Amino acid sequence: MIHVFRWLARLPLWLSHSLGWWLGWTAFLLSPRYRRKFVENTAQAGYRMPTVRGAIGSAGRMVAELPRLWLGAPIVCEWDNDSSVDRAYLAGHGVLFLTPHLGCFEIAAQAVAARYFERYGPLTVLYRPARQAWLAQLMLQSRDRPGLVTAPTSLAGVRQMIRSLRKGHAVGLLPDQVPPDGMGVWSPFFGRDAYTMTLSARLAQQTGATVLVMWGERLNGGRGFRLHFRELREPLPSDLDAAVAQVNREMERLIRECPSQYLWGYARYKHPKGAS
Repeated sequence: MIHVFRWLARLPLWLSHSLGWWLGWTAFLLSPRYRRKFVENTAQAGYRMPTVRGAIGSAGRMVAELPRLWLGAPIVCEWDNDSSVDRAYLAGHGVLFLTPHLGCFEIAAQAVAARYFERYGPLTVLYRPARQAWLAQLMLQSRDRPGLVTAPTSLAGVRQMIRSLRKGHAVGLLPDQVPPDGMGVWSPFFGRDAYTMTLSARLAQQTGATVLVMWGERLNGGRGFRLHFRELREPLPSDLDAAVAQVNREMERLIRECPSQYLWGYARYKHPKGAS
């Protein structure tokens, strides 16, 4: 499989995205469970199919672009509101980048690390190893690049991220991932309670890091990506539950910028075993 990945990494981005579009629609049409989850989640957010139909192909593009992102030549990125990133780093308290499962979050981490590493140190990203041994090895190799450091989803990984922020470095994670039981709280997400990680809010509260929300937009025709950065509408409150709720609202705000590139088939509302 690694040899297949290396071959796919040579494809131009427009071709990878074209193949991904077919992959996304094939999965949607052949999997009733995935299709039902997609429809339920979009309806929960108040969207009709014409608005979010593009997300079906986008989900496949997310998979098909990985070989190029992990093993291929660099890809052009445009930057939107990168002055907010400069200000966050200059504040000197560390930068906490939060992104939902929207667009290409892989390129967002790579681009930030490459641009700011020499001046401000590495970007540490939360990392959950794949279950397949070959894929886990490939992921580790692909993310072993200058300026990008991975932290495991464990207590040791949390401590690693805290140390990084206190050094004035940056950390990135996806706060709309469903955490294990005991590592989250129930909080509204598009009007329905979802089990939501507390890690992002705790990191900000414990370190005083500047929080930015971001996402990587896929441009049409394989032209690359555009990175969007947004400052929080208001500082995170000291109350943990309120802070988590605000993080969810910030994620909703980003998703509504481009609902056609959100991963609506993700089981966002699943009930972790043992959670009440």
